[in-house]
Amino acid sequence: MNWFQKVFNLYISSSIHVSLAILSFSILTYFEHGLSLDRNFLLFVFFAGITGYNFVKYSGIAQLHHLSLTPNLRLIQIFSFFCFIAMCDFAWHLAWRTWVAGGILGLLTALYAVPVSGKNLRNLSGMKIFIIAIVWAGSTVILPLIEADKLLDMEILVDFVQRFMLVLALTLPFEIRDLKFDDEELGTIPQQLGLWETKIFGTILFLLIFLIELFQKDFSSDYFIATSFVCLLGAFFLWNSRLDQHKYYASFWVEAAPIAYLGFYWFLRNFL
Repeated sequence: MNWFQKVFNLYISSSIHVSLAILSFSILTYFEHGLSLDRNFLLFVFFAGITGYNFVKYSGIAQLHHLSLTPNLRLIQIFSFFCFIAMCDFAWHLAWRTWVAGGILGLLTALYAVPVSGKNLRNLSGMKIFIIAIVWAGSTVILPLIEADKLLDMEILVDFVQRFMLVLALTLPFEIRDLKFDDEELGTIPQQLGLWETKIFGTILFLLIFLIELFQKDFSSDYFIATSFVCLLGAFFLWNSRLDQHKYYASFWVEAAPIAYLGFYWFLRNFL
């Protein structure tokens, strides 16, 4: 393995890539609502993403297959510790209401991995993907708007539901990938519906996201085109998902969809 592969493996395994996806969704929320970017909040979300994901994957409690795939576990643990310190530093500059809301999402993340009465949220049948979608949508829609002191009205609730469905749909290729690892008691969507039906379900979600954006109260052509783009991209990734997919198909390419979403929207906004 050459140095580039080692660095790339570390980039994926240390959750930097997935945290950039979370950051991209958060920035999109600021753009959509016409808000100025908040440096402290965005860096808080980025480092919280690394801390949270690495805790879930490498705590030794979650019992996932990731541990056997990560030769740099010790380095990632040290890196995660410094990311946690950075997260706390940027959190110090946020409003108390953001602390409360973020604390609730953090508790959900902890309960996803840490068993209470012998069971964690991840192991509750059928709940795994929905917990992930709630935390992502809450962190990238509700949390930045709470920090910006925006009134949480019906329009924001619609944005939350739309983001929830988008994360749900984009997570399905991961569910398909993990089908051979997941215990049958998890009751994941592919386990319950089957491979073909899971892809149809995801396609319906992308269609609903498209329709919601089409009838948004504050319609923006740039945002609509960018949302249509990410739905098509997500559907492409979903229909090309297989049980034996490339090692980085989901963890890099699918995870890059929010980054591509932001990049495409930024291009439309600034150059067209």
